[in-house]
Order: sequence, then structure tokens, then C-alpha cells
Amino acid sequence: SAELCLLPALAALLPPLPGSGGPGPAEVGLGALPAGLRAAVRSLVGDLDSLFTALGLREESFAVGALSRVVAAELASYAPARNRRRTASNKASVIFVDRTLDLAGAVGHHGDNLAEKILSVLPKLPGHKTDVMVNMVELTALQTTDETCSIIAPGCLAQPNDPAAKALWESFMNLKQKEAVMEARRHLVEAASRENLPIKMSMGEVTPEQLSSYIQLFRNNLKALENHCGLLQLVLATVQTLKHPQTSKWDNFLAFERLLLQTIGDSEMPSVLNQLLPMIKSYNDRTKDDYTCEDFLVLLIYIYSVFGEIKCGKELDAAEEVVKKALVKAICDEPEPSPLLQKIT
Repeated sequence: SAELCLLPALAALLPPLPGSGGPGPAEVGLGALPAGLRAAVRSLVGDLDSLFTALGLREESFAVGALSRVVAAELASYAPARNRRRTASNKASVIFVDRTLDLAGAVGHHGDNLAEKILSVLPKLPGHKTDVMVNMVELTALQTTDETCSIIAPGCLAQPNDPAAKALWESFMNLKQKEAVMEARRHLVEAASRENLPIKMSMGEVTPEQLSSYIQLFRNNLKALENHCGLLQLVLATVQTLKHPQTSKWDNFLAFERLLLQTIGDSEMPSVLNQLLPMIKSYNDRTKDDYTCEDFLVLLIYIYSVFGEIKCGKELDAAEEVVKKALVKAICDEPEPSPLLQKIT
């Protein structure tokens, strides 16, 4: 089966449940899980029950995957949930799905979406999982080339009190990147016009340099900065994302994934791995456009996930062995392994 052919690196990312000769995945109960995971499952069940109580729901649960069955079984036997189901008036079906059954969705680079790129390439806002840090130095007179400058507090994407910023974020999520960037320019021009700033509307393609030049107009006008601070943070996030080296790599990932999906019916796994081999380069041989070790792990997870049933044999074993050796050498040559590589090794 495909599972038997997964590279050891993937097994390290998705370790099996502890113990040997025990129950199969379909029979695993809460007691077979590690203590930390048991506590997390119980906490999730309690939170779900609180949510369903607030909604007045009497749920019927369905599960796809081993861990999902554990969660659904715990919810079914949870005493407060049983009491709630006796009295709740609204019926609902709840489907639990193991996220690892869709690894292609988790590691894929989906479409031409500016919001997803911003969330992927900019650093996370401390203490938050779903927001990012936007470097605000460009709106100040501070001169620094340090991208991690911490003198100025970072901006973020969440702007609930700014209608223009909220509308722009909706555009980032729902429009293609080219259209979303044009929306950013339009909002910026309208804001500058309302503040009587000397802005000249340009037609044609929107560039990050053009957006930066518009942003500069707000820099010395404190009233304009205050009135449009939320909008400026989103446009700055756009500029920093478009200039980020990871953005061009994102487009390379997307092109590879589309090509793979087009040829998957005609290609065997060994030939795909052989095509990847020349692209695995050690630290000293890589340029900024080459894939890192982490990038290759992401690519391998995507490939094995979308291929489905994989034909095992000597040819596949040989191709995997060569790829493993190249990856191991690349990982060992890293002068400062990332936290992810350290965790895997």
C-alpha cells in the first residue's frame, strides 16, 4: 500500500501511535493515546459541548479517521453532552475528519490568493495563530535596513474598526491576486484624495514600489495616518508580501503542483522522484530561488498524498533510496538547522 512506501521523513512528521501488537487504528480508544493527547481530546470535547449547548443542538456524529472516531466516541459518552441531547431542540449532523487524511490540502499552495500568501510569508504576530506582523517602519522617519526592527510596534491584519480595511481584506480573500492588488491601490488613492494628499493615479500594472510611493504621502501627515491606519497596515502587508523572496518560491510550488496533477496519470513515482533529485541542493550550492530541505519535505508530502495507491517494487525502492541519501546530506550540511529540522532529526 502507499503507506508502506512513505519516506522515513514522513513517518517522523506523522509518528504512529505508541505500542506494538496492540489494537488496530479502527479499535484505538482514548486510553491508547499519549497523556497529552488524551487531555487535548477531553478539552476539545468539553469545548464542543459548550458550543452545542449555546446553539441548542442535538447532534448526530460521524467520523472519518482513527482520531476522529476517538473524539466522536468521547463526545457521545460525555455525560453533560448526553443530558444536553435529551433536551436540545435543534438537530444537527457533525462530521469529524482527521486532518492527516488530507495532507495535500495542508501543504499545497492553493490558487492565486493574496490573503493566503500574506498569511504564509509574513512572520506570525506574537501570541496569535491567525495574524501576522506588518513592519510599520516605512510610515516613520526611522532609517533602518533591519527587517526585524523592533523599535516600532508591528501592525496586523485584523482591523475591525476600519470599514475600508475590512472591505480590502475581503478582496484579498475573494479576488485573484492581480485584482486584489488593484483594489489595494484604489483604496489607497481614495484615502489620499480624501486627505488632499498630492497623489497621481497611475494606470496599468500595480507594483510594490508604486504602492510604497503612495504610502510615503501619508508619512508626515499625522491626521491622515490616524484616519487610515488600518488600511495602511493592509497595504504595507501587501507590499512586504510581494517583495518577500518566499513569494516567488510560492509560485514555483504552485506551478509544480499543477504540473504534477496534470501528469499524474502518465507518471510513475520513481520517475517523479528522479526529476526531483537534481533540485535537492546542499546549503553551499543553493541560491535564494532553490528549495530548502523543509521545502522538499513539503513537496514529498504533497506528492505522496496526491498519488494515492503507489506501486511498490525495486524501482521505487532504488529511487527513494537515492532521494533519501541526497536529503540526508543536505540536512547534515545545514549550518544552522531550523527548529523543524531539529525536531525531525
